[in-house]
Amino acid sequence: MDKILLGGGREASVTVTNDGATILKAIGVDNPAAKVLVEMSKVQDDEVGDGTTSVTVLAAELLREAELLIAKKIHPQTIVSGWRKATQAAREALRAAAVDHGNDPERFQQDLLNIARTTLSSKLLTHHKEHFSRLAVDAVLRLRGSGNLDAIHVIKKLGGSLTDSYLDQGFLLDKKIGVNQPKRLENVKILIANTGMDTDKIKIFGSRVRVDSTAKVAEIELAEKQKMKDKVDRILQHGITCFINRQLIYNYPEQLFAHAGVMAIEHADFAGVERLALVTGGEISSTFDRPELVKLGHCKLIEEVMIGEDTLIHFSGVAMGTCVCTVVLRGATQQILDEAERSLHDALCVLAQTIKETRSQSLPTIIADNAGYDSADLVAQLRAAHQDNKNTYGL
Repeated sequence: MDKILLGGGREASVTVTNDGATILKAIGVDNPAAKVLVEMSKVQDDEVGDGTTSVTVLAAELLREAELLIAKKIHPQTIVSGWRKATQAAREALRAAAVDHGNDPERFQQDLLNIARTTLSSKLLTHHKEHFSRLAVDAVLRLRGSGNLDAIHVIKKLGGSLTDSYLDQGFLLDKKIGVNQPKRLENVKILIANTGMDTDKIKIFGSRVRVDSTAKVAEIELAEKQKMKDKVDRILQHGITCFINRQLIYNYPEQLFAHAGVMAIEHADFAGVERLALVTGGEISSTFDRPELVKLGHCKLIEEVMIGEDTLIHFSGVAMGTCVCTVVLRGATQQILDEAERSLHDALCVLAQTIKETRSQSLPTIIADNAGYDSADLVAQLRAAHQDNKNTYGL
């Protein structure tokens, strides 16, 4: 069941979610032990992606049982020692029960689909889990075992329904190309930068420039324009056809790039620039005096595409190859899109971990609870099946 979280302050944000880590991060906690549980949930979200609620509930149950043992005068170190032995026994049992289909692509893909369905069963996407399970599996299989989720870009666009979401074979940047610049380029050399492309005014706090005539003001403006022109010329010396900057690009340098036939993209956020540098094989630069030391990005095609009513920039044939893809999420409201992104992120993380370690290892009770089933009934049936030597039975 989803919970509505209302933020404090004048501009109170509304979050609708059932993700354990998201809820715990939004709640103010003063108790030191409770803070440890919150941090543990965050680590689970970062490392595994799913099971953030289960790991907190399991740890809280262990603490509750430990409190009873302490009340019986058992020393905490003795309890911790028992937990360590139990952890080792549980790990050995899981390894013994693990099944590895990594050498059978068809069965392994079916395992991945089942894992994705289970992860999505307790989330917003449960009603469309077949669609999103295949979408997540297709995206993760493109990683070819690397597990680098940075190669999977997720974009949220209002409009349509959740089933209109799709996987795009390429990289999408939610920005616009500058005025009077080429809208389509082939065999592109890309310079990715984080530098100021506004007018180089004096930016020392409290400073003033005094002149005795308006002609001197014009001279200062002319000097500023010349300084910007020199900077643009140094950028163009790199032999590029596309310039992407994290910061703003003002009108004058934009005109210079347009005159040179270079596509300029401004205000690409830091996460977007970092990911773009990764997928195109380039590096982020801030100085341009030594072109031979700058590593440019490469891409076979850059063009504008329409998603809904918005224009985006599509990069295809990037240096990272077919590993790169973009998941385009559609939905009626921003809250639905945000929760869909969190749900899909959990599924992608779990699948990426499974591809790294192809053996299926899971705790039946937690899986049943995550999927919204009656864990007590299912685990009882599972134990009965194992007693009948049906060791391959599972959830």
